[in-house]
Amino acid sequence: MAKLILIDGSSYLYRAFHALPPLTNAQGEPTGALFGVVNMLRATLKARPDYVAFVSDASGPTFRDAMYDQYKANRPPMPDDLRAQVEPMLAIVAALGFPILREPGVEADDVIGTLALQANAQGIEVEISTGDKDMAQLVRPGVSLINTMTSTTMDGAAVQEKFGVPPERIIDFLALTGDNIDNVPGVHKCGPKTAAKWLAEYDTLDGVMAHADKIGGKIGEYLREALPQLPLSRALVTIKTDVPLDLGPADLALRDADTAALRTLYERYDFKAALKDLDGGSSGNGPAASALSASNDSTTTATAAPAVDASLSAPGSYELVTSQPQLDAWLDTLRSAPLIAFDTETTGLDPMRADIVGLSLSVEPGRACYIPLAHDYPGAPAQLDRAAVLAALKPVLEDPDCPKLGQHAKYDMNILSHYDIVVQGLRHDSMLESYVWNATATRHDMDSLAQKYLGYETVKYEQVAGKGAKQIPFSQVDLDTACRYAAEDADVTLRLHHALWPKLESVPSLRKVYEDIEIPLVPVLAQMEQRGVLIDVSELRRQSQQLGKRMLELQQQAHVEAGHEFNLDSPKQLQAILFDELGLPAKLKTPKGQPSTNEEALEAIADDHPLPRLILDYRGLAKLRSTYTDKLADIVNPRTGRVHTSYHQGAVATGRISSSDPNLQNIPVRTEEGRRIRQAFIAPEGWLVMAADYSQIELRIMAHLSGDEGLLKAFHEGGDVHRATAAEVFGVTPEEVTPNQRRAAKAINFGLMYGMSAFGLARQLGVDRGEASDYMARYFARYPGVHAFMEATRAQAHRDGYVETLFGRRLYLDNLNARNQALRAGAERAAVNAPMQGTAADIIKRAMIAVDAWLKPRDDAHMLMQVHDELVFEVRTDALETVREAVREHMQGAAQLAVPLLVEVGVGANWDEAH
Repeated sequence: MAKLILIDGSSYLYRAFHALPPLTNAQGEPTGALFGVVNMLRATLKARPDYVAFVSDASGPTFRDAMYDQYKANRPPMPDDLRAQVEPMLAIVAALGFPILREPGVEADDVIGTLALQANAQGIEVEISTGDKDMAQLVRPGVSLINTMTSTTMDGAAVQEKFGVPPERIIDFLALTGDNIDNVPGVHKCGPKTAAKWLAEYDTLDGVMAHADKIGGKIGEYLREALPQLPLSRALVTIKTDVPLDLGPADLALRDADTAALRTLYERYDFKAALKDLDGGSSGNGPAASALSASNDSTTTATAAPAVDASLSAPGSYELVTSQPQLDAWLDTLRSAPLIAFDTETTGLDPMRADIVGLSLSVEPGRACYIPLAHDYPGAPAQLDRAAVLAALKPVLEDPDCPKLGQHAKYDMNILSHYDIVVQGLRHDSMLESYVWNATATRHDMDSLAQKYLGYETVKYEQVAGKGAKQIPFSQVDLDTACRYAAEDADVTLRLHHALWPKLESVPSLRKVYEDIEIPLVPVLAQMEQRGVLIDVSELRRQSQQLGKRMLELQQQAHVEAGHEFNLDSPKQLQAILFDELGLPAKLKTPKGQPSTNEEALEAIADDHPLPRLILDYRGLAKLRSTYTDKLADIVNPRTGRVHTSYHQGAVATGRISSSDPNLQNIPVRTEEGRRIRQAFIAPEGWLVMAADYSQIELRIMAHLSGDEGLLKAFHEGGDVHRATAAEVFGVTPEEVTPNQRRAAKAINFGLMYGMSAFGLARQLGVDRGEASDYMARYFARYPGVHAFMEATRAQAHRDGYVETLFGRRLYLDNLNARNQALRAGAERAAVNAPMQGTAADIIKRAMIAVDAWLKPRDDAHMLMQVHDELVFEVRTDALETVREAVREHMQGAAQLAVPLLVEVGVGANWDEAH
């Protein structure tokens, strides 16, 4: 059967723009969306369609604008960097040989719908390449959707599974839910589940409307309110399938590529790999096929991947180990291996709750094995005894002289700890090799790294276990499939090491960051995660009740201020009350042009009326309750009775550690309610919580890096640095500094490190912009070294494309030469801040390694948490003084700066008391 592929060009362009980093060519022109579109078109050509069309929106209004003047009215204008890529995209698409359709008066969806139904009627198989949910209404036998970015297809059954309704009910479904992006009105608060439920019960939108009086509760009221507009909503979301077109499906054959035009375009936009393929000739659909292997080499970083060693991209040979002789042979190999890549397969993603299902090993690129230990599907072949296998591997895994390698090895170390295996000898981690080499070049998961540094397409988990509701546990995957997937993990980890380690070796400062900071930190973080922290669940429940009571009081006060009841959680209702009923000024707008009710917008009008402050207080309490007081009690691990956060080493570009489940970094410390949550973090009986916090560490790093005499003097004199700064800026003695002057000095001290403008300082201090500019001018006059450092850092960043921490960690800044002023300014702010924030991150990591080494032989103290510039411990009462002084000494000795590092240590029965 002949096949027609209809490409939703507008969807492609936007998805590529938002999915990829903002790449540029040598002239600073944006190329990220172009790069993405070209690579998505490659997947389309691989399908070898008989007919194909690239359908894009034409400029100007459509018939839907005539139906409803607010249609898409709230959409923000197309970003300048994206608009600049539209015409080049169409030029490349045309040069590749794709027919391009842009029909005035209708949308691309309508052209696609018309051609899809025409082709279907002619017996032509149709694939619609899009990421737009509206297109699901076109699915039927012979017409399917394909999402090229995720390589997923959608037929009628998949539509039913995803939306809860069949394709023929998608129009009714969309009319009920509405569409915020296109500004299609639906039923307020009617989400996908509610819409699917109504349609299951009443069959059609007309049926739902006819029975609206039978639907109770608030949602029923919303439905009845929406009845007059639902026919319009249905008309707006219905794809037109009878657009008069000059071309039919059979007229859409792929043309020969225009190689001369392609060469010109590829040269302009620096698609070097595509040019190489063009010069080398090709087979298939003319020159277009080879042209689609475009790889954008135009990033401004110094770490573009070189040509991949072919041996690191070749297929591997994998062995399924199910007999004792096989295991013995691998054990012999492991004992003499120069480096062992290891990886575990488990029952879940939470390392503190998951059990091991199997283990994979590799000692040379292209060769690996998988040892299944707990596959339990019906008819599963016999496997080696789990306890016996782990006991045999334990001496190797715990041998510090037997070098190990992992990809995010901390996870596997935590899993193995459940089986009394303490992995030692970790020399390398491919995730951290990539992270240290270039933290922003790519994501650091295995699939992304294999694609970037090896040109290798890995087997994805969803391909072997399924996805969504149909996904099966890995223990249910058949052994042959499991071996192909799991052994590849160990093999690719080793291949990545062979690709990345030479890069780090070539830059001594990066190698030092990797070997002295990141790799030694892995077991430290693993032990902290395994230890967890003790939580007072009854205290949290008591706090949840108190927060709920206070939220109710705020709700009642808000109703009084508004003059009637309303839903405090509804931005739409709040918007109407604040700006229509109360007439307050709308100082900030949403991207769609509506008055904003976000936190910043409410703060801007908090002095104009009591209601915004009440809403802010209510939201703050609601967030505390949902994120911490309710959730923490639910995530106490039943195995340990403790909460175990997950620390992320490779997530923040500047080198900082982040955490999740729970996110310890976001527990507020400036509000009474936030501090109260810390009271639930307790120590066991006979122990105390100890918190050690670096004092003003980033400001001290600024003094060191800038060498400014005034700032150095302020720290060496050991007084209040903000008071000293205020005295300098305002020309008074320290004793004469007023609280407001000190507050202004503090805002400047910290704000400058984050690139705060005079406008930002004015808003923070509540003064006009001129006064804030005057403050900053006086500051730089008194601290000229700081200004000189900032200017020199910006210049160095523009010259090299990166900035460095004191210890040699690099942050690459791809947007320094962006045409978009906001992107460029953001990159310059990051350039100034990264040396301070990154150096602070390196210092606390070095401190953690040193403190952990000192604690290792002891059993009277444990490091539990790392939060910003603070380390939290539980210490046995009788060891408190010894541990306190040793921790302070090791933290203060983690770096030698031109000013003293100061560590404040507090102790208490809980974290709040210790802080």
